[in-house]
Amino acid sequence: MVLSLLIGLALILVSAEVFTNGVEWLGHRLNLSQGAVGSILAAVGTALPETMIPVIAIIFGTGEAAKEIGIGAILGAPFMLATLAFAITGMAALAFKVNGRPRKTMLIESTVMRRDLKFFLTLYSIAILAAFLPSSHKHYIAALLILIYIVYVIITVRSGESLSGEGLNPLYFARRKSSPGLSVILLQVIIALGGIVFGANLFVQGIEMAAVLFNISPFVLAIFIAPIATELPEKFNSVIWVRQGKDTLALGNITGAMVFQSSIIPALGILLTPWELSNLAVISAVLAIVGSSFIYFTLKYKNAIRPTSLVLNGCLYIIFILVVSAIN
Repeated sequence: MVLSLLIGLALILVSAEVFTNGVEWLGHRLNLSQGAVGSILAAVGTALPETMIPVIAIIFGTGEAAKEIGIGAILGAPFMLATLAFAITGMAALAFKVNGRPRKTMLIESTVMRRDLKFFLTLYSIAILAAFLPSSHKHYIAALLILIYIVYVIITVRSGESLSGEGLNPLYFARRKSSPGLSVILLQVIIALGGIVFGANLFVQGIEMAAVLFNISPFVLAIFIAPIATELPEKFNSVIWVRQGKDTLALGNITGAMVFQSSIIPALGILLTPWELSNLAVISAVLAIVGSSFIYFTLKYKNAIRPTSLVLNGCLYIIFILVVSAIN
């Protein structure tokens, strides 16, 4: 069990690092904007480890445990991003000065953040409401989620200035080349994706065994372990970008992943599972929506986000831990 978890996690994280490096170069070669790279390529790339766990659990798993793992991982990612990931980024912003001075507000393109948060709140609310609809209507909701995400991608790609190649780490598959070809970039991305899929399969098996051994709900294990172990380490990219003063990339990495994790992955869950949510699942979703709404309306009415506002969202994560402890 432990070996399966550790090997799966290690393979996921290493492959995700290689994948992220590849998609950053892909964004540069395709002349995408900073918002597009942060909110789409980097966000989806760093979200892939967490994304593949519910996909593998739902498609290849068997029994109720696999479905619980799938739903727990699907809901765990947006919840963790809207609470813990925001809080860590806010703490980084408080810790790292800009030009020798503390940040009073995040150095962001407010239009990018407002767009991402608006799409997330819309998509995630629709995905949660789908659980209370008749089964015959749920596939329409799944199609709607996918359609809205496509609209989001089109809007994001068309906005902003192209991202320069300055500051990009060398492509892992072509370290000596200052401008690697598109074919080697795509090769690195495809191989890394294969590693993520295989590692996610091992990780899901480990969670299933742990749930049986310790008599803990697979949902609880998935909603806590999967996002923290697979996605949160990758979100430390945001800490690095905050240190470099690239706050739009830092927060776009998080909010873009939130949009992806509230659309494509819930759509798969709705199509491939009964999509029936437990009380804990609904509570986690409500807390994610509350945290995101707080940041969105702060940005909308003040046109700025203070690092302390991001830090406050971490309290919602603590609240959920207390609720789970009380119930279990």
